Amino acid sequence: MFTVRTWAARTSAALLTTALAATGLAAGASAAPATTAVGPAPAGAAPATGATPTPAPASDSPSPTPYQGWNTYYGLGGDFTADEVLDVADFLVSSGLADAGYDIVWLDGGWQDEVPRGDDGRLQGDAERFPDGMAALADEIHDRGLRAGIYTDAGPYIPGTCGLGSGGHYQTDADTFAEWGYDAVKVDFLCGITADLDPQEAFTAFAEALRDNSSGRPMIFNLCNPVTSPDWGDYPEEQQSTWSWTYAPDIAESWRTYTDVGFVGQIQFKDVLRNFDANARHPEVAGPGRFSDPDYLGPELGMTTEEFRTQMSLWTVAAAPLVISSDPRTLSQESLDILLDEDVLAIDQDRLGLQGTRVGGAGTTETWAKPLADSSVAVALLNRGDRPAEVATTARDLGLRGRSFAVLDTWTDARTQSSGTVRAAVPAHGAALLRVTPTRHDGAPRLVASPPAFTSVGADAVAPTTDLLAAAGDRLTTEVTLHNDGSTPVRNPRVALTVPSGWTATASGPAPRVVRPGGSATVAFTVSVPAGTDTGGYDVAASVTSGSGRLTTPPSRVTVAPGAPSGSDVVLSGHPWVSATSGWLTPTVDQSVGGGSPLTVAGVVHETGIGVASPSHVRYYLGGACTALSGSVGIDDVVGTVGPEGGTATFDVVGDGETLWTSGTVERGTAHPFTVDVTNIRDLTLQVGDAADGGYNDRADWLSLTTTC
Repeated sequence: MFTVRTWAARTSAALLTTALAATGLAAGASAAPATTAVGPAPAGAAPATGATPTPAPASDSPSPTPYQGWNTYYGLGGDFTADEVLDVADFLVSSGLADAGYDIVWLDGGWQDEVPRGDDGRLQGDAERFPDGMAALADEIHDRGLRAGIYTDAGPYIPGTCGLGSGGHYQTDADTFAEWGYDAVKVDFLCGITADLDPQEAFTAFAEALRDNSSGRPMIFNLCNPVTSPDWGDYPEEQQSTWSWTYAPDIAESWRTYTDVGFVGQIQFKDVLRNFDANARHPEVAGPGRFSDPDYLGPELGMTTEEFRTQMSLWTVAAAPLVISSDPRTLSQESLDILLDEDVLAIDQDRLGLQGTRVGGAGTTETWAKPLADSSVAVALLNRGDRPAEVATTARDLGLRGRSFAVLDTWTDARTQSSGTVRAAVPAHGAALLRVTPTRHDGAPRLVASPPAFTSVGADAVAPTTDLLAAAGDRLTTEVTLHNDGSTPVRNPRVALTVPSGWTATASGPAPRVVRPGGSATVAFTVSVPAGTDTGGYDVAASVTSGSGRLTTPPSRVTVAPGAPSGSDVVLSGHPWVSATSGWLTPTVDQSVGGGSPLTVAGVVHETGIGVASPSHVRYYLGGACTALSGSVGIDDVVGTVGPEGGTATFDVVGDGETLWTSGTVERGTAHPFTVDVTNIRDLTLQVGDAADGGYNDRADWLSLTTTC
C-alpha cells in the first residue's frame, strides 16, 4: 500500500532519499513505493484507502517520464488525411518540437473506415484518406524519427455513439496496432459507457492484450475514460474518470483524471483549472512510468498567451503528459517558445517523476510544489484571480533547509539568491514557475516588485487595488513596494512607471537608497488620467533597475468607466456596464440569458433586469454618487425546458471589494427581493455562482434593478 507522508517537515536530503526510494531509483527500493505529499491534500481529495495498485517498475515502462507529442483531435478534427498528418509531423521536426520531446504523432478518432472492421475481423483505415494503409503511415512517421500513436474505444462499436470500438476484439486489435508499428494507443470509453461496461474490467483486459501483443512491441497505453458527473450525467463513482486512480497505475502509462479539457476550438482557462484540480486529487499513485493525465495542452484555442503559459506551468508541476492539441503549424512563435522552454520541460521530465501537490490552503492564490531529483523543488505560484497579485511561500514550507537558496525563474531565466522567502508578482490568471535549490550566499539578491497598487482617487482614499475603476480627468495615487528576499542589500533601485500615451506619472517622493536584506521599501507616484480619455482598460506597470538586474511587474489595470448613474429610481440594466461575463453565451439585458425569452421567475414577468449563467460578474461604475440599490434575484423559469439538472445559484452584491449582500443558495420557483446601501461605493459588481451544482442550467436573473443616485 502507498504511504502518504508530509515532506514539508523533512530536510532536503531526507526528502530526496524518500523520493528516490518511492520511485525505484534508489538501490534496493521496494516495488511498492512510499510517496511524498506536499502540505494538505487538495480540496476535495480523498485519502488513499483500500487496495492500492502496485505499479510496474519504471524500467519496464515505455514512458518512464511523461510522454510528449501531438494529437489530431482539436487541431485537425475527425476527417484528417495521411498527408495532413505527415505535414504536421514534418513541422514537429522542423520547428524543434520533436527535439524538445514532442515526438508522438497521435491519431485520434477519425482514422477508421466508415465500416471500421473488415470481413477479416480486423480494423481498417479509411482507404481514401489513407490510401497506403495505416502501417505505411506509421512507417512514414518513424522515418522522420518520431513515434506513432493511434486511437480506439474500450466498448463494442455502436454506430452513432463512437467511431469505432474494440469490445470483443481486444487481442486482435492489440496485435493489429503492434503489427502496424504503432507505439502508443489511446483507449476511449464512449461506447464503453453506452454499453454500461465496468471500466476497470474493460481497461484491464485491454491492457493485458496490449502487453501480450503478438509482435512483442512495447506500446504506451493512455487510458482515456472521460466520464464524469454531472458533465456526462448521473453515473456510479466506479464508472467515472475520478475513480481510475484506483486501478489505472497498475495497467497504464497514463490515465485521464477528468472529462475533456474543452471542446473543439474552445479550451477555456476555467476548464483548465477544473481539470487541474481534479487531477490533483491522488498524487500518491503517480510516479515514473505512471502519470495522471489532465488532458491536452490548448495553445491558441480560447486562452490568452498568459493563460496558456499558466497551463504549461501547472501541467509541468503535475508531471503530466504534454500533448499539444492545436495544429502546431498555426501557432505563434510566442506559443512555440512556451512549448519549447528547456527549463520548464526539465521539470516535467524530471526522472523522479513525482506529481506536485499544493502547499497550504486553496484560494485565489496558491502554491504548488514538486520535488526534483537534484534535491531542488519546482514551485508554481498560481494566481487564479482576475487581477495581478503577490504570491509567496517559504523554503521551509517547501521542505528545504538552509540559509540560502538559488531561485531560477523558468519563464524569464532570471537567477537570483533568496534567504528563504520565495515570492513573485503574478499576473491575473498567471503562474510563476520557479526552481528553488539550496546553495551558498552567492548571486544577486532576489528583488521582487509588487504590481502598482492604487490607493487614492483625488483626495479620496480607496482600499489598495490593482484593478481600479476611474473617470477621465482623475488623479490617482499608486504605490510600488520592493521586497529584498536576498541576503545582501539592494542599493539605489530605480523605479519607473509605464503609463498609457498621454498620461503622466510623477514620483511623489525620493527613491530608496537601499533595500536591506529581508526589508521592503515603497515608492509612490501620482498618475493623471487626461480629460476626454475614452472608456476602456489601460495598463500601468512598474520597471525596476538595480544591481539585481531589471524587472518589470505584471500590469495593473485602470478602467476608465462610463459616467455614473444619475437620478432617482434609475433602471440599472439600462445603464452601460463596465464589463460583464457569463458562464456560457453572454449576459442579456432585459431577457433571459441567450435572449428570446422575457425575464420570468415563478410565473412573474419582469420587464427589466439582466439574464446570466454562472459563473458571472457584471460590473458598474457608481463613482460614490448613489445611495441605494434594490431589486430581486431568481432562477428563470426557462430552466424548466432544458432539464432537471442544476438550476441553483448564489447571488452577491459586491461594492469596492466588500460583499454588501448575499442571497445564499437560490432554487427554482422563488424570487428573492433585496435592498442594499451603496453610499460612497465607487465600484459595484453583481456576482453569480453555481451553488456547487456544476453550473448546469443556471439561468440566473437580476430582476428590476433600480438605483438612487
